[in-house]
Parts: sequence; structure tokens; C-alpha cells
Amino acid sequence: MHASSVVTFSDLSLSEDLLKAVKAKGYTHPSPIQVQAIPVILGGRDLLASAQTGTGKTAGFTLPLLQRLSQSTKSQKYHIRALVLTPTRELAAQVAESVRDYGRYLPLKSLVIFGGVGQQPQVDALKHGVDVLIATPGRLLDLHQQGHVDLSQIETLILDEADRMLDMGFIHDIKRLLRLLPKQRQNLLFSATFSNEIQTLAKQLLNDPAFIEVAPRNTTAEKIEQSVYRVDREKKRELLAHLIEKHRWFQVLVFTRTKHGANRLAEQLSKQSIPAMAIHGNKSQGARTRALESFKSGDLQVLVATDIAARGLDIDDLPHVVNFDLPNVAEDYVHRIGRTGRAGRQGEAVSLVCVDENSLLKNIEKLIKQPLTRHTEPGFEPDPNATPQPIENGRRQQRTPRKGKPTSNQQARRSRH
Repeated sequence: MHASSVVTFSDLSLSEDLLKAVKAKGYTHPSPIQVQAIPVILGGRDLLASAQTGTGKTAGFTLPLLQRLSQSTKSQKYHIRALVLTPTRELAAQVAESVRDYGRYLPLKSLVIFGGVGQQPQVDALKHGVDVLIATPGRLLDLHQQGHVDLSQIETLILDEADRMLDMGFIHDIKRLLRLLPKQRQNLLFSATFSNEIQTLAKQLLNDPAFIEVAPRNTTAEKIEQSVYRVDREKKRELLAHLIEKHRWFQVLVFTRTKHGANRLAEQLSKQSIPAMAIHGNKSQGARTRALESFKSGDLQVLVATDIAARGLDIDDLPHVVNFDLPNVAEDYVHRIGRTGRAGRQGEAVSLVCVDENSLLKNIEKLIKQPLTRHTEPGFEPDPNATPQPIENGRRQQRTPRKGKPTSNQQARRSRH
């Protein structure tokens, strides 16, 4: 959409207080999703939006949400008026930061709640009244069951990264939460992909929604240089260390298929004097935050992550993404590499592919409708007679489900974590 190059934030009917906050963050021109979403949300309509991380979607819903809340009167002093549900703690913390930054000149209170940290400070903050609550589903249900949260006056519900919430098995939690909300409310659903499950959820949740799609589905950014290094599975780690040193890569986000694989790789790289840390679901919130801060500040050269842990990581200027293992689900490749080459910068995505992953590579190339450039690095040539092995935690190794049907993408995805 070319309109966004001429539209400014002041053209979007936002209040002076919000424009001042946008300016303080250094933004002048809205992104395509902001140009399309802000007027729809200000108009009170439900919305179904397809947007990847890094498209500016958080401000796309935060700005109009804050405006509607500041312009309408509260029914009662202590009621929660807007609820943002996110799949991970990292994403919840980022949305909360966005709400704080954009709402800095408004008399609205916000609070973020998630598991993995003590709940008492969250309970105390809820007692003082909150306009916008940002939460992960599990902790929110816990607090509701203990009588600390009343969701009966919610005016707006936002499901952010709904596809990832379903992948992580939150559908039952979401349905339970929906039963606690008032019938009359505005619903906004954001998802990077539209599986059948997302479409079903959208039908149940949304009432005559506007539909916005930003960046064609499953395409990869033009600014990203993508390539594949063919290598034997046992040589991947040595090849990765060699490429990092040879090309002097700094700030490398590396994806592994499993938590165990992430830990092992981070340890081995660190032993080779390449500072690396792993983040995944088993790490405490504090450990994840510390790793991310070190990575952003440049103290940490390599961050090794599983797909779920990396979803919602907001790193503005990421030059290198490496797929140490190819994902089982081709769409996840698009999510992974979409973290580089943002905001018009050049990015590089490298995949280390062994003979076990040939079919995964084929699926990815079919999805992105382009072949990936193949390289072999001298000294790391793959054995032409190597035989494929089943992939650890992959689709091919799973037991047959009870009903005798093949496992779905969703199960394959969940099995990795």
C-alpha cells in the first residue's frame, strides 16, 4: 500500500496526547497496517488482521485502543476495560511497554500479568484498578479462579498472535476466558497465518469484522538474502562456528528444533569463545530477559532459540538469522527469517541443511515459490552417500495418534517444544 508513504499519524484522527507520544518515540509515518487498522478500530468495528511480527501491528491496535478508552467514560472506578491476550511472557511485556509509551500523556492505568514470577505484586496492582490488562492466558485464569480478576466489564478484547496461542495449546483457556467476558464488546484478532483453526475461532469470536492483510501471505522479504549450506548433521556446529568467525557475524539469532538442542549448541559455541546463550520455554523469565538484553546490547554474539521462545522477541536491527535445524512446518521458516531485513535494511538468512531435511527444504521452497541458493563450504562438504535418519522431535518420529490418523501440522509443531 503506497498510501502510507504520504499519510502521517496526524491524518489518522488521533488525539494530541497520542500524537505527542508517537513523536516522542521518533515515528512520523505510520506503517501500512497502522494506516488500515487505526480507523477501523477507532470506528468500533471488529477486526481480523494478518500481520507478521515487525509490521508495526502493536502500535496499530494500541493507539486506537487508548484513544477509545480515553474518550469514553468508565462505568465504574475499578473495572478492567480492555484485555490483550498474548501467547508468551516476552510478547506480553512488549505490548505492555507499548501501552505505557503511547499512553504516557493519558490518565489510563495498565498492568501486565504472566506466569513465572510471583503473583502478589500483580494482585496488589489489580486492586488499584486497571484500564488495560495485558496477560498470558494461564496466569489470567489462575487469578480469576482466585477471585482477583473481574472481566465482566471488558469493552475491547485483543488476541495477539492468535495462531501461536493455538499452536501452544491455549484454545481451551481462550474459550474459558471468552465465557467470562460481556457479550457486547469489540474484538480484534491478529494472526500471522490463517489455519482452519484460526478461521473457526474468528467465526466464533468476531462480529462482521473488517479484514486486513499486510504483506502477501507466506512471502519472504525482498531485502533478505537467503541461502543454504549443505552439510552433514554431525558437522553443523563446526560449520556454524566457522561461518560466524570467517564472516565476523555479530548478533546472530540461531534457531534449533528442540530446547535440548538449543542448550547444547549455546554451550558448545561458548566453549569456542563465541559468546552464546539459549532461550526457550524452560528458562526462567529473568534468564530470558537477561539473555535478550545482552544480545540487544551486543555483549552476546549469538542467541539460540526455539520457535516458541523467539516468537515475540522484538529486535529492531537483526542482521543474521541462522536455521541450525529447518522447521518442521514451512510457514515457521517465513516467521523466523522475517526478523531480519526490517525497515528497509539488508538482512541475511542462512540454513544449515543435512540429508535428513531434504523434504523440509522442498516444502519451504514450494511455499516461498523460489529455490534457495546452495553452497558448500570447503572442508565441510557433505558425504554424498549419507543416508537420512528420522528427525528428532519431528513429524516422522511421532507415534501414530490413537485414531489412526496422521498427525496434523499443529501436533507436529507442538511436539518440538
